Amino acid sequence: MCGIVGYIGEQDAKEILLKGLERLEYRGYDSAGIAVRNSAGITVFKEKGRIADLRAEVNGDVEAVTGIGHTRWATHGVPNHVNAHPHQSVTERFTIVHNGVIENYHHLQRDYLQGVSMKSDTDTEIVVQLIEKFSSEGLTTKEAFTKTLELLKGSYAIALMDAEEAQTIYVAKNKSPLLVGLGENFNVVASDAMAMLQVTDQFVELMDKEIVIVRKENVDIYTLGGDRIDRDPFTAQIDMSDIEKGTYPHYMLKEIDEQPAVVRKIIQAYQNEQDELAIEPEVLEALQQADRLYIVAAGTSYHAGLIGKEYLEKLAKIPVEVHIASEFGYNMPLLSERPLFIFISQSGETADSRQVLVKVKDLGHPALTITNVAGSTLSREADYTLLLHAGPEIAVASTKAYTAQLAVLSILSAVAAKAKGLDIGFDLEQELSIAANAIQAQVDDKENMENIAREYLETTRNCFFIGRNLDYYVGLEGALKLKEISYIQAEGFAGGELKHGTIALIEEGTPVIALATQEAVNLNIRGNVKEVVARGANPCIISMAGHAEDEDRLVLPAVHELLAPIVSVVPLQLISYYAALHRGCDVDKPRNLAKSVTVE
Repeated sequence: MCGIVGYIGEQDAKEILLKGLERLEYRGYDSAGIAVRNSAGITVFKEKGRIADLRAEVNGDVEAVTGIGHTRWATHGVPNHVNAHPHQSVTERFTIVHNGVIENYHHLQRDYLQGVSMKSDTDTEIVVQLIEKFSSEGLTTKEAFTKTLELLKGSYAIALMDAEEAQTIYVAKNKSPLLVGLGENFNVVASDAMAMLQVTDQFVELMDKEIVIVRKENVDIYTLGGDRIDRDPFTAQIDMSDIEKGTYPHYMLKEIDEQPAVVRKIIQAYQNEQDELAIEPEVLEALQQADRLYIVAAGTSYHAGLIGKEYLEKLAKIPVEVHIASEFGYNMPLLSERPLFIFISQSGETADSRQVLVKVKDLGHPALTITNVAGSTLSREADYTLLLHAGPEIAVASTKAYTAQLAVLSILSAVAAKAKGLDIGFDLEQELSIAANAIQAQVDDKENMENIAREYLETTRNCFFIGRNLDYYVGLEGALKLKEISYIQAEGFAGGELKHGTIALIEEGTPVIALATQEAVNLNIRGNVKEVVARGANPCIISMAGHAEDEDRLVLPAVHELLAPIVSVVPLQLISYYAALHRGCDVDKPRNLAKSVTVE
């Protein structure tokens, strides 16, 4: 959600900012803007819509070597030109961009800004007006910024320019991600390192409630109390080629195709010197000491957690609960005596999960983060981290991160079982390799997947996914993928639940995608298919070799049943992709959605 960029140096700030914002398009947004400063003052360009629309509005004749930019995903106020960032104070001395949510902005407006005319409906404008108010009372910009930050409740990542200070950008964060990038005679600001890899790979992490003064020659970090902080930079381990589409029409299709390689990379990453699957000893020790595991996640990662529960319970024999992060944070259940929390997040910046992590740490419980992004907030603040090694995922709809999460969870479960002296009964490394080959067979069968999308989803307004056991969880993810990018009303159900109410929605021709990869419930799910067919449904059965039937529309290569979700989700991803493509939807950037949900 939302993205921030900033540049101060000697080059053309406009183009660096615009390119940086383009790198952040994957995060989701509905408007964008930049502000640049030169000897004539600060000039703001902003527009509802895509970065391309903003580019058309930017005056190429305006030269500047300092600026800030923003992509906005609307929270306060509708997406329009007025509510787009950057925002300026009444006198236009101060200009700000902001990610996050200021929870007490109404109170701040009432208590400090009565009589100040607001131009927008945003919480952000309150911040910049407060800074100007305190500055007009005799405070320096740093003092006014600090005083304002001390009043804010909620989340924020902020970049601020003062028209009276030519060579300074003020920066601060709390809960929302923000980095400072270092260069020779320039420095940058970014919500994500990918935004500024075009100019540097050296970045400094910023911690909550710090204030940072960025100039082209140096970066100074302070606590809100004024204490100076020294922090070494890190090198962003991202290959620029990883974030390019290459010959692919969409990032989503590229990322679907990368899944076999991702699974193989994970196998290699989690091997020890004896070529055996291994996890860091301290993580295994934490698992062994826990009497119950609590998996906390959202969206696709939550679906991965449901399957992870099956892995951990069946293989490692550890009790597991799976919770939606946004619910858990405000309705924490009765915990066991020795809990271990596992946070699953592609970005490692999911705000709903982070607010749970903060509460968990306050209670003194250990936490493990499974994420794709080293150095992310959830990774940095948890006790332990397991990386997904999936490479950057740009499309909003997660694909390769999901299969990576399942692969890592299976390895964690198997290694934990071995540490307890349990025999899981199969060679996980070998079975993961077989699964990677099976995924390859699916991504090589795109023509068939496109035909299925045409056959079942060309004109429908809704679609149901059904399955039992692990197939049910995969159906939830398949339904999420379809609704995310094609806007078809799609729902996933446990097969036996249909007749407890939902079967009333079945009409003539309603597509029902049924997963049948689990032998123990194979006949049960086929019975459910007959129930919906009797009501007029158009069934699409996806089964696995070994217990397939003649009427099955797609038969997957045989893999170990526990790993079937890693394979069976891939055709659902591709079918969703082609359904969206045929409907003319923006596959990589679906409406109203964000890649990194950095506000609660």
